[in-house]
Amino acid sequence: MIRQSKSPVSSGIRNIAILVAVVAVLYLAREILIPLAFAVTLSLILAPAIAWLEKLRLGRVPAALLVMLMSMAGAGAIGWVIFNDLVDVANQLPQYQQNIHKKLEAIRAPNTGAVGRAAASVKELGKELASPPAPVAPPMASNRAGPRIAPNAASGPLPVQVVEKPANELLYVRDMIQPFLGPLGVFGMVVIFSLFLMIGHNDLRDRLFRLVGVSQLNVMTQALNDATSRVSKYLLLQLLVNVGFGVLCGTGLFLIGVPYAVLWGAVAAILRIVPYIGAPVAASLPFMLSLAVFDHWMQPLLVFLMFSTIEIVTGNWVEPWLYGVHTGVSSLALILTTVFWTVLWGPAGLILSTPLTVCVVVLGRYVPQFAFLHILLGDEPALVEEAKFYQRLLAMDDQEARTVIDRYLNEHSLLELCDSVLIPALTLAEHDRHKGALDQDREEFLFLSVKEMLAELAERAARAALADVEAAGDAKPASACGRIFCIPASDEADEVTAAMLALLLEHSGCIVLPFTPDPGLQQLAFVQPAADDVFCISALPPFAFAHARTLSHQLRVRFPKIRIVVGVWGFAGDTERAMERFQAPRPDRLVTSLADAIQAVLNPAVSG
Repeated sequence: MIRQSKSPVSSGIRNIAILVAVVAVLYLAREILIPLAFAVTLSLILAPAIAWLEKLRLGRVPAALLVMLMSMAGAGAIGWVIFNDLVDVANQLPQYQQNIHKKLEAIRAPNTGAVGRAAASVKELGKELASPPAPVAPPMASNRAGPRIAPNAASGPLPVQVVEKPANELLYVRDMIQPFLGPLGVFGMVVIFSLFLMIGHNDLRDRLFRLVGVSQLNVMTQALNDATSRVSKYLLLQLLVNVGFGVLCGTGLFLIGVPYAVLWGAVAAILRIVPYIGAPVAASLPFMLSLAVFDHWMQPLLVFLMFSTIEIVTGNWVEPWLYGVHTGVSSLALILTTVFWTVLWGPAGLILSTPLTVCVVVLGRYVPQFAFLHILLGDEPALVEEAKFYQRLLAMDDQEARTVIDRYLNEHSLLELCDSVLIPALTLAEHDRHKGALDQDREEFLFLSVKEMLAELAERAARAALADVEAAGDAKPASACGRIFCIPASDEADEVTAAMLALLLEHSGCIVLPFTPDPGLQQLAFVQPAADDVFCISALPPFAFAHARTLSHQLRVRFPKIRIVVGVWGFAGDTERAMERFQAPRPDRLVTSLADAIQAVLNPAVSG
């Protein structure tokens, strides 16, 4: 009985259902998972210090406790210094009340001039639209027996004032500390989780390995090492970037003359932990202080321009380059996942977005069911060059396909281009054509475009060879072998690959005669092959061996003393076993790449 495998559609639906369930759990259990995520991040930050203390023969538990106490003491000291400086700044603000008043008066629209008159007109029009219409007096009721009597006006609502019950001291203290209870609880959970993670690191790791199974030890070890390495590098890079950002901002504020420049630099470095929001908040504080301190607008403008320039350079060039290279996450994915984690977990998700995204990318890299996460979020190229080139030809975008080739040639040779891009792209086209998935118009466009590109590459190679000859001051030596007959095995795709081989052999100094597909070998009647000539048969999968075997047998029967080299481009199997598929007498050499074909033609001694 043959079991039917699960269809890709059902497998994809199952993966999507698992992903939706995971997102639901992340949202519903966020009260526990957010402190746990902060604890994991904090334990990764403090792990190098604990490892260093362990090397000094200090136990794991004392090392973890010592590092945690020193970290909390350092953070508390920095916070206390910053708090005292902020209080000093607040106490000095009344001294600059006159400057603040002048700035507010300057912002208001003047009463004279065209702008002032226009603003006044708009203001008056708004008042007229906002004011209710004047009430119309109702007609007075008539009485036959006497004069008309006006109705009594309705009495308006009585004003009501809510008087709160006087609170005692205990209720006042409760109201004051209540907003801080939530953050203090989260902070306590983070500290407790961090201590347990740092103390029981090895035990938790072993339990996780046992949970996933002994058969998955290799994959889980690689995944944990990869995730830990990437997150640690990101945290270190973020620390360095934020410190550099704070130093530059503090130095710039000091040069501008803003008071407490060191304080604002430290605040900028700390607040920049929050992506996209921390830097504007950090910039607003010294900017408002500069408005109060200075009499003119030049210093506030310089503060604004300085923060904007540093943030733009850091956020658009420095961070994408550093984080993309060391975290394995693309820049666009970082932005999208930041929005996702912020919606899911709020401000905590905004702070933890990058480490969490790195873990998700590692999950997609090592778990096949979630490989789409690595493809969507990772920084690896979405398509290899041959697939990108073939896709552009399928879209009939000849210009973009040429751009792919030109970009590849900037870092690679013409031989590498043909072997690694053009031939694999033609192989993809041949597979689609034999399956009936490639329509006639696209097939003609594809082969015509590739032929035109080969002609342009031939001209470019000829100009380069002429320049080399002129630079050397001597003619290029002639090839030791005779003429090379490049013969396609069957169809137009084989003809294109034969043209590639002819182009490369001509660039190597050989005399090449390219042929068109000719099953009956009638074209050889016009050219008499000599003993030192070489037949190069070009065949492209998927039906390469059948046509190449037939053509090789015909050539060997008609010209038994002439060397025959068969190129089955892109064949990944064993060439010795593949040679057995040819009828006796067999060809002299079977090659699978253009580089091997050139080597076989130029060095007959290695053919066998």
